[in-house]
Amino acid sequence: MLEPKDIVERQVAQVLPSKEGLLSLMSKRKIRLYHGIDPTSPNLHLGHAVVLRKLRQFQDLGHEVILLFGTFTARIGDPSGRDKAREPLSEKEVKENIRTYRKQAGLILDMKRLRIAKNHTWLERMSIQETQRLASHVTVAQLWERDMFQERKKRGQPVWMSEVWYPLLQGYDSVALDVDLEVGGTDQTFNMLIGRELQRAYHNREKYVLTTPLLLGPDGRKMSKSLGNTINLLDSAKEMHGKIMAVRDELMSQYFELCTDISKEEAQALQQQLSPRDLKAKLAQTITTLYHGEKAAAAAKEEFEKVFKGKELPTDIPEVNISGKEIELTELLVQLSLASSKGEARRLVEQGGVKIAGEVQKNWNKKILLKKGMVVQVGPRRFARVG
Repeated sequence: MLEPKDIVERQVAQVLPSKEGLLSLMSKRKIRLYHGIDPTSPNLHLGHAVVLRKLRQFQDLGHEVILLFGTFTARIGDPSGRDKAREPLSEKEVKENIRTYRKQAGLILDMKRLRIAKNHTWLERMSIQETQRLASHVTVAQLWERDMFQERKKRGQPVWMSEVWYPLLQGYDSVALDVDLEVGGTDQTFNMLIGRELQRAYHNREKYVLTTPLLLGPDGRKMSKSLGNTINLLDSAKEMHGKIMAVRDELMSQYFELCTDISKEEAQALQQQLSPRDLKAKLAQTITTLYHGEKAAAAAKEEFEKVFKGKELPTDIPEVNISGKEIELTELLVQLSLASSKGEARRLVEQGGVKIAGEVQKNWNKKILLKKGMVVQVGPRRFARVG
């Protein structure tokens, strides 16, 4: 079990106002802390897991941990890091996205010791008078100073009042839960500090803020559903292993640091002992084991080596029955669930990412003569067989 000092230092970007103050509080009593997630997608990914793993460390020391689902704020959309407004979600979409969140959180957190909260239970009930009181604690200048708002202003793009309100609503979560600490990624620092001011205004006491570094996607960009570069907690062992093997070499240190329990010293020793490929295999094996167990991780590694080193086909290629003798390539990819639309299928072909029977396809509008058992491949890891 980690010591309190380790918890506030390892995998941590910043503690505000100070690590010393937080450690002092933790030495006197058990604290109440929370992390909020807006359910804008049905999947949690390794980026979310960085914060969830931090929450688990606090759980293991006996502190009260709350996981808050932003069932109200998700319908507005967090402007953090956005160069344009998010599309608001309906109540139905939020409920559907949140359906598997408990299962996913349970891969990391001790659900028996976890308190689940949903912010629609207090934000929906706020009166005009309460809203006015909330707004009186923050100035327009404070909210307007956000980098992304200033960038949009320079480009002549709109900033909606709902976006300006978002930090206030998220900040009020700290008041409603009456917490000592909020934990979140560095992209949430502004919102969490607004919550710190509100906690002081409403309850006349300190709220600490602990931020964790943002995990980049395998391609070096922000890990995001919209960019298609997430490594999801519900990915199969094979998918997870394969995606981690695609992580850029220069990001491996970050993945060891944020996604595993391997110490920095041990990770540095591994970097000196192993080739980049073997080091990445160690990383993939370690992370996949955390979420799927040793047996599934070992099978995923064996399958990966069979396909990518031995150039063999996977053993579990899904088979799809398709009627007719001939079909357009883009339609074939959609029917095999290798592309979500003909537009995406066209892009995949233009990028040289589609093979049929091992041959790269260059013409997206060609007709394909269907043959039973024909194998279609998209990218390095996705296969389907015509039934």
